[in-house]
Formats: sequence, structure tokens, C-alpha cells
Amino acid sequence: MTSPVLAVFAGGTSAERAVSLGSARACALALARSFPTELFPIDANALPAGLDPERHVVFSMLHGTFGEDGGMQSLLEQAGVAYCGFTAAACRIAMDKAGTKKIAAALGLRVAEGIFFAAEQKPSADEIIARLGPEVVIKPNNEGSSVGLSLPRDRAELTAVLAGIRSGHWLAERRIRGRELSVGLLAGRALGVVEIRPHGGVYDYTSKYTKGMTDYFAPAPLDPAVTAAVQAAAVAALAACGGRDYARADFILTSDGVPWLLEVNPLPGMKETSLLPMSARCAGLDFIGLVRAMAEPAVARFHAAEAAAAPALRAS
Repeated sequence: MTSPVLAVFAGGTSAERAVSLGSARACALALARSFPTELFPIDANALPAGLDPERHVVFSMLHGTFGEDGGMQSLLEQAGVAYCGFTAAACRIAMDKAGTKKIAAALGLRVAEGIFFAAEQKPSADEIIARLGPEVVIKPNNEGSSVGLSLPRDRAELTAVLAGIRSGHWLAERRIRGRELSVGLLAGRALGVVEIRPHGGVYDYTSKYTKGMTDYFAPAPLDPAVTAAVQAAAVAALAACGGRDYARADFILTSDGVPWLLEVNPLPGMKETSLLPMSARCAGLDFIGLVRAMAEPAVARFHAAEAAAAPALRAS
């Protein structure tokens, strides 16, 4: 049985390239403790040269558009390359925030009321306020890492935010106030619940990636029954996307103890200080153990495909 090489994809072409490079470096070092590993820099929306479906299992750390919206996954599937994480179809669902919310709501999860719109047909500030109220969140429908997130404080700020939207698809949502929580998911089960407390009150891109701007509590100081409810909601959200292997689900917990789903992240940041590793540590899993566990299902799929092909090769 062939021992596959873990091909770690790094970089990509999205707004989250810098995050990807950091995640990939950390994961490559951790994977090398358990598997032969190669780092593949990705600078275009295409498979890299040298990738071999008979030799490699891809561990992609390409965040954002093309990396986790099903683009790269579709290319890997077409080339017959085994890879870790969500399928292309599941990625498309998870990265479509409006679509994820619709499916999640049908399963009984609480989601914020929202308006999905294209930049070319955006509603006015008055239309948004009339439907959603004065406190809203504006965000891209298909981005991660809080790229493009805005929380306008009044009608004038909302008007300015809308004026700056020139392309793409967007969501306006009623703002839900509460405690921000994140739950890692691994092999279909929820890990620990992490609470996020940004000093500025908003967990935006700057708060996420600037040291000292956010406090994290892992595990979150919650009643055990509330913790269990949040974890159950995370597992349900994963199922809503048809996800596999690993993910992260983010919530707002309102004062009545109800978790409201924000999003399912199919390819979360993976530095040792990122949310998924924090969540895993709550469950007693260190970074090296987490990364190995993230890769193992895809390695098993690689071996299963190899075993299935063996009789045909012998017959020929």
C-alpha cells in the first residue's frame, strides 16, 4: 500500500492570501510529524505542476474565493486527486451565506433575517431599515475572515456603505446582539466552544489578525446545557452543508441562551492560535494531533481508491 505525500496548498488568489500562507506553513510543519509532506505555492486558479493523483493527497489551506468556494475542489475532483475537507458541492453551499442560512433555517436553526442582493440591484438604506430595523450588518455573501464586513450605526453610515458596494453579491442582515461563539467540527462531532470578545466590540478582519485586540475564552464560560445546545447546533449546521472531515461554525448567543448561526467555515484559519485549534484544545487535542486527524479521512479515501483500482491493474 502506497504511503501518500500530503500536498499542502498555500497562498491562492483571494483577499485571504496572507492568512492562507500562515495557515499552510503551520500545517505543513505539523503534518510532517506524521506524513511525508510537500508545500505547494498556489499563485493561479489552477492545479500546480507536479501534482500526482497516484502519489498526493491535498491538504489545501486556500482560504476565500476559489480556495473554499468549490473552485479548487472541482479541479481536484476532475483530476482524480484525493483531498481533505468539504467536497466541491458542500463548499459551494457553505460559502453561499444566504443559501446556508436558508437550509439551516429549514432544519430549525435560528438565523438572522436578511436581504440578499447583487451590487447592481442594491436596495436603498430606507428599504433595508424598513425591513430589518436600524441595526444591520452588511457583508459579502461569499467571503471569509470578515472581509468586507460593515456594521453601520445609523442611516447615514448605511447609505455610505451601500454607495461603496460596486460588485459582487451581498447580504444585509438584522444585527443580533449577544456573545460571539465558535465551534470546531472534526469527523462529524463538535469540539469545544470558544467565546470571542473583541476589544472594539466588532470581530472584524483587524480584530482577528491584530495581536491583543481580542480576548478568547476556551472553553467559553457557559452553562453545560448551553454548551451542549451550541455544539448540537454546530453539528446540525455541518449537516446542512453536507460537510465532511472538519469545519468551524460561528454563532451569536443571545441573552435567552439561544445560538443564532452566523456561518459555516469549510476551511478555517489554521495557525496554532486560530479558532479551530483553540476549540480542539478544549477537547484535549493539540495542534499536531488536530492536523493529523484532519488529514486521516482523505488518506483513507486515497487508500480505498488505490485498493479499488488494484484488481483492474492486475487484470490488465
